[in-house]
Amino acid sequence: MSDVRDQYESFPYPARDPRDEAKRLITGSPSIPIEMDHCLWAGQRDWSQPLRVLVAGGGTGDGLVQLAQLLTDAGKPYAITYVDLSTASRKVAEARIKARGLTGVSFHTGSLLDAPDFGVFDYIDCCGVLHHLPDPRAGLQALRAALAPGGGLGFMVYAPYGRSGVYPLQAAFNRLYGHLPPRARLKHAKKAFAAIPETHPLHRNPHLGDHKQSDAGFYDLLVHSQDQAFDVAAWVGALNDTGWALAAFAQPGLYDLGRLVDVPENMDDITRLATAEQLRGTIKVHVGYARAATDPTPHWQAAPDRVPHLHNVPAAAFAAAIAAQKIPKLRMGTEQIDVQIPAAAAPLVAGINGQNSIRAIAQDAGIAEEKALKLWTKIDAALTPWGTLRYSGITR
Repeated sequence: MSDVRDQYESFPYPARDPRDEAKRLITGSPSIPIEMDHCLWAGQRDWSQPLRVLVAGGGTGDGLVQLAQLLTDAGKPYAITYVDLSTASRKVAEARIKARGLTGVSFHTGSLLDAPDFGVFDYIDCCGVLHHLPDPRAGLQALRAALAPGGGLGFMVYAPYGRSGVYPLQAAFNRLYGHLPPRARLKHAKKAFAAIPETHPLHRNPHLGDHKQSDAGFYDLLVHSQDQAFDVAAWVGALNDTGWALAAFAQPGLYDLGRLVDVPENMDDITRLATAEQLRGTIKVHVGYARAATDPTPHWQAAPDRVPHLHNVPAAAFAAAIAAQKIPKLRMGTEQIDVQIPAAAAPLVAGINGQNSIRAIAQDAGIAEEKALKLWTKIDAALTPWGTLRYSGITR
């Protein structure tokens, strides 16, 4: 791990300036509390109970800051343990937490392989880390050993097809410059990159841009010494081999083969996911949640009792678009997704505020519950596969 540690000491990743915390909160899956509740706990976690969190390989703190800030905003108790190999990355993460005046976070320099030494946790964030370990399965085993009963894991790991062009360059740059210290390695790799032809697969890949954003991004994408991408079948296999079970992907619609082709009746679930990934060809990371394989899958409440939330979509404006049948496409990275919701459902969408149940929304809209539930089925089918609609009682 010395090369990996040296990289992040020289180029903390992602590149962040703590002064920017006064301007914006960086958010994204996994580790959005509403999304966590939806994917892991069927929208029914008791948020009055403190959430014990391990941020395993926390880098410069995106997941850490997001979790701490959103839980603070919601007035929910938590205790977060941050662990990372890089002291430089930890310094940035600490400064970002301090800049926001957040509390309840303890910082440690160390390896996620030692996760059980820090206690047991209700939620583990491990975003962009496991694919950089010499043995990702050992990392998954260590995290599983640190999981409390009923807890869950939020993960992000690299996927191969959406990262076309990356791995030939990584191999070439490490063969040429891997013996050099990180800053010299970066200097030579950037010079070599400027000479590769415009027809190189990386130049033709619209899904990647880290190498254009910062030196840290260039190094992490193209010069990394240890980077193993997983196709979806390999990733689910790694989870299953280490005591985990896939709970949900953050955007399950990306893996829905039936949205792309007619599915053979005898095709098993994993083959469906893998075939959808191959046909789509654009997935560059797998983002989602896992629970202990020994834990039961939680049961959802009856639909009228669920509390819906919209993600990155303003309810009033979106409802007006539905009423006019001028529904904007949902943006999923570089893709755009068509959405079909009947105009009669607009008053229900307008009532989504994170406080009211579906039953209460229907009552406020003056729509009979039976009719409202039929319309809600259309809303749910259009938005939930893309992570735009989720259920949680966290803000009640």
